Amino acid sequence: MLNTIVHGTPTDAPPLLIAHGLYGSARNWGVIARRLSDERQVIAVDMRNHGFSPWSETHDYPVMAADLAEVIDSLGQPADVVGHSMGGKAAMTLALLHGSLVRKLVVADIAPVAYGHSQIQYVEAMRAVDMSKVERRSDVERQLADMGVERSLQSFFTQSLDIPEKRWRLNLDGLAREMPKIMGFPEIEGSWSGPTLFLSGAESDYVRPEHRDRIRALFPNARYAKIPGAGHWLHAEKPREFEAAVRTFLNA
Repeated sequence: MLNTIVHGTPTDAPPLLIAHGLYGSARNWGVIARRLSDERQVIAVDMRNHGFSPWSETHDYPVMAADLAEVIDSLGQPADVVGHSMGGKAAMTLALLHGSLVRKLVVADIAPVAYGHSQIQYVEAMRAVDMSKVERRSDVERQLADMGVERSLQSFFTQSLDIPEKRWRLNLDGLAREMPKIMGFPEIEGSWSGPTLFLSGAESDYVRPEHRDRIRALFPNARYAKIPGAGHWLHAEKPREFEAAVRTFLNA
């Protein structure tokens, strides 16, 4: 099963499962997960090929959805689910293929569509880090900066460093090979009619007006909200506003 970080204890409220985005980890969500755990148990996962979860040759959305379903099955009851970017696509696929396991769904800054851009340049940057020269995270951040990786992403990526072993806790080769599937979205028949919030950064262009027909077809009870001043990494850029929006939706 996926590696999990559990915050809080079970309450009368449904548990909340958090699925991170590409190159992320459960640790990235620690602050938000801890704050939301004042009302419900929160389970943040390391997605496959990330963090302390198993590595696999396959990295598509049906298998990621099955991973999340296994975690929820272990809880013994349906869960609310928050997913960001790649994790948002996995969470949408979970709702579409395993709908009885999901009570409410929050999709953070992603749509159920294929995207034309790739994230392969970051795989190449991380692969290019000379681990023989690494003693601390700042050594890697310096190398990534020299390769043109922006400062906020340097610190984000280095949260997946294993300094003692001088390696990444990311299956970079597997993620590179499966990048077309990560950027895409599977063709799935049917829809999920549960309460769904598409929560976007106001300065991001990942969820566009032309995506709404596709969203409505798959998630007929979808609602939309934007966080002012936030881009694609909305939970990191505006954590308090993100937490408040999620809490309001889950408790409504």
